[in-house]
Amino acid sequence: MELKLTTTMQDGIVTVHCSGRIVFGEEASLLRETVKKALTKNKDIVLDLGEVNYIDSGGLGTLVGLYTSAHQSGGTIKLAKLTRRVSDVLQITKLLTVFEVYHTEAEALESFRQAV
Repeated sequence: MELKLTTTMQDGIVTVHCSGRIVFGEEASLLRETVKKALTKNKDIVLDLGEVNYIDSGGLGTLVGLYTSAHQSGGTIKLAKLTRRVSDVLQITKLLTVFEVYHTEAEALESFRQAV
């Protein structure tokens, strides 16, 4: 299943809803382009991974690259609604210690509001 992305904005915070697979190639490129475009307008990004059924090393590399790009531009990327599979991969690779992860999109959005 290819990666499908939709974006929403609430209170100046962009949420990128991901559905499908985040894998090396077109899918990772699409995610990278979408998030980098959003970062030019908004510093705060939530990646909703609730419908991501698979992520490979290329997808992980994309997440890390986006995290770094956001951080360097003064922004923040937070993850929400991890599926069991994605959560397991992030835990095994120790990336759960890098990203702020929330159970719901609402919790991630609220964490940005509380930081202000």
